[in-house]
Amino acid sequence: MKIYLTQKGRDKLIEELEMLKKRKETLKEEIAKAREFGDIRENAEYHASKETLSNIINRLDVVENKIRGAEILESKNVDISAVHIGVNVTIQDENNNTYKYTIVDSEEADPTINKISIDSPLTNGLLDHKIGDICTVIVPIGTIKFKILKIEPATLN
Repeated sequence: MKIYLTQKGRDKLIEELEMLKKRKETLKEEIAKAREFGDIRENAEYHASKETLSNIINRLDVVENKIRGAEILESKNVDISAVHIGVNVTIQDENNNTYKYTIVDSEEADPTINKISIDSPLTNGLLDHKIGDICTVIVPIGTIKFKILKIEPATLN
């Protein structure tokens, strides 16, 4: 599975991977100690540790696959002919309010700083559209029309 990340986003995933590996080893030790106490059927700590370990193993798999399939985005290589990952897009709604978003992978999304996921409903409605296009976006509250005012390379750091 190919995903697109900034170098900073990839580095963050690598840090998470290392932290998860350490946590996995710690949990394995905790589970082994819990087994030493005998009957584990009613040992809440044992069962909680097993569940946490399962979640960590699943997340490890996701993170490893993302790192393995990641292509690093660089501002100088971003195509700005249409809306896609790695661009800043400025849009205007039906009430003439303007918004500027950076389109990123879900791992790097942070709506508080206007970085929205490639998988978000808003992005899905804007993808592959060009400057001047009117896009109908389906959101939880209904449909909203946006006009694309500007597409530019995102500052990818």
